[in-house]
Order: sequence, then C-alpha cells, then structure tokens
Amino acid sequence: MTRYAALLRGVNVGGHRKVRMADLRALLSGLGYDAVATLLQSGNAVFTAPDQPEERLATAIEERVAAELGMRVTVVVRTAEALARVVEDLPFPVRDPARCAVAFLPGPVDRERLAGLDRAAFAPEELAEGRRELYLYFPNGQARAALPSLLDRHLAVPFTIRNWNTTTRLRLLAEEV
Repeated sequence: MTRYAALLRGVNVGGHRKVRMADLRALLSGLGYDAVATLLQSGNAVFTAPDQPEERLATAIEERVAAELGMRVTVVVRTAEALARVVEDLPFPVRDPARCAVAFLPGPVDRERLAGLDRAAFAPEELAEGRRELYLYFPNGQARAALPSLLDRHLAVPFTIRNWNTTTRLRLLAEEV
C-alpha cells in the first residue's frame, strides 16, 4: 500500500466549481482508497491505495468527479515520497511561505518549452524547474501575478499551484498513516 496526495485544479476558487471536502473524501473512499483526509477547502486530499501509477489514480479520480459531481477537473497525484522530494528540492530560500509556490504538472517539465519563455515578461517573479514541478516565487503575491497565466498559455499542459504553506502541510498529512 502506498500513501498518495491528490491535488484538484481549480475547485472552490472564487465561489466557482464548488466541491465540499466531505464529498471529496466520500468519493475517494468510494474508489476503494483508505485513510482519506483532506486539507483546506481547495481540493487537496491524501489517501492510501495499492501501489500503482499516479496517472492511473489521477484518471480514476477525474472520472469519478465527472460522474458524481458533474464537473471536469484536472487531478495531479503524487506519492508521499515524491511530495517529500518536492519539498526537499526547493531550489531557492523560502523568503515568505505565502509567496512561494509549487506548480504541480502531470508529467516531466518540458524544458524546451520553458526555454522559449521570456523571463522579463514576469519579472520580478521567479521560476525554477524541478522534475515534475515548477517552483515559483511571487514577491507581490499570487493574486496579481503574471506568471501563472503565462505558464498556462506556454506549457500547453494542465497544472495546479499550491503555496508553500499548503505544500508543506500536505506533505506532513501524506506522511501520516
């Protein structure tokens, strides 16, 4: 059995695409996952399931959300071990955990696509590549940041962003059994 974290993109943002965390927990339990817990109201969950590819779990959750809640959402899944590595691999100091964030991608970072990104277009915001994550720093806060929408257009793959506080709390929750 493996411990996983599931991150749903774009739920409960600005009162749109509402998903109650009790419903998310029930949905994950209905898929046969154990020790289900959620964090905050923004689509973060951890659970235990038989060892399998993260992509398979993400697809199963996406399909169940569509069937039961009537909405299409992107889900990114990481093992607890991979989530710990995300935290450990942070390439810059955490100056302010509310302004530091991680963009979780469903697959490896496409470094060629990022090479064409004009970094001056989002300065003073910062971007650093990880394995399947992008590390972000928003000195003026994420609400008015240019980088997320630039990445959305430039990467051509769905991703979901979590601030550093949420990422580290999710790691701790994923390590609990």
